[in-house]
Amino acid sequence: MSFLDEVPWNGDGLIAVVAQDLKSNRVLTVAWMNREALKETVETQQAVYWSRSRKRLWRKGEESGHVQKVRELRIDCDSDAILLKVEQVGGIACHTGRESCFFRRLENGRWETIDPVLKDPSLIYKK
Repeated sequence: MSFLDEVPWNGDGLIAVVAQDLKSNRVLTVAWMNREALKETVETQQAVYWSRSRKRLWRKGEESGHVQKVRELRIDCDSDAILLKVEQVGGIACHTGRESCFFRRLENGRWETIDPVLKDPSLIYKK
């Protein structure tokens, strides 16, 4: 049996994925993978996700150059989420130009931005 057959894909053929920085352990993003994305991720050792909005594979960094080099891949205890431990090229995982997609924190009932923009997104995405 292939490791792909052991994943209990949801009704849409997806599984949740958490990308975590290998050195700092900071959570960078949460995304989705389908069977093809997981297979390509394992084969290339670079994160490939399923973009629900684009309805296609999303090779992290394909536009920005901020690829995620996969150094370790885990599945949780009930096999419904995958953890990627990655080296984040360029130190930017978020399309907003920040290190992590989790840059807002709840403070006094409001979401406050706590992390700086490391690079202006208009300089990252030429479109």
